[in-house]
Amino acid sequence: MITKILKKFLMSATKVLNASFFRRPAKIVAEELLGKFLVSKNKAEMITEVEVYDGPNDKASHACHGRTKRTEPMFNQGSIFYIYLCYGFHQMLNIVTGGKDYPAAILIRATDQTNGPGRLTKKFGITKKFNGLPATKKTGLWLEDRGVTIPKSKIKRAPRTGVNYAGPIWSRKNYKFFVKTS
Repeated sequence: MITKILKKFLMSATKVLNASFFRRPAKIVAEELLGKFLVSKNKAEMITEVEVYDGPNDKASHACHGRTKRTEPMFNQGSIFYIYLCYGFHQMLNIVTGGKDYPAAILIRATDQTNGPGRLTKKFGITKKFNGLPATKKTGLWLEDRGVTIPKSKIKRAPRTGVNYAGPIWSRKNYKFFVKTS
């Protein structure tokens, strides 16, 4: 009986994040993504670490080289997935933010159960087939608010991982957001 009540409560407290959530500035969305859930038909894990790639001047962003076939999803309105191959074998999951023609995206780096963006996409079965698709139940991959609130005191910022190629200014920007666990 308690299990049924708890399950009903959790289902009623669950809200799929809609497009308007993502159609805001990347740094605001990034901080608010912490504590939200990445969900597929078989899995749900709480997001604990993300990185922001914000605009055409961000030298760590693929969009700094302009609009290309590869970066086209980044120039769409927020709520679209941008998936790319890293090191020849890791798919990277990004969610586009902001408005049309302003290239910004957030890389989902870790969850409460999976550390590392390559491990995360492998565990969820995320491939290039999601590239350019909206984050909705219909596509089979979406994000949910399940009522978890991360206190501001537990949210930390640091430079992004592996972006030294972006030069001393862009590689040192505190565009990584994560939940401090200890």
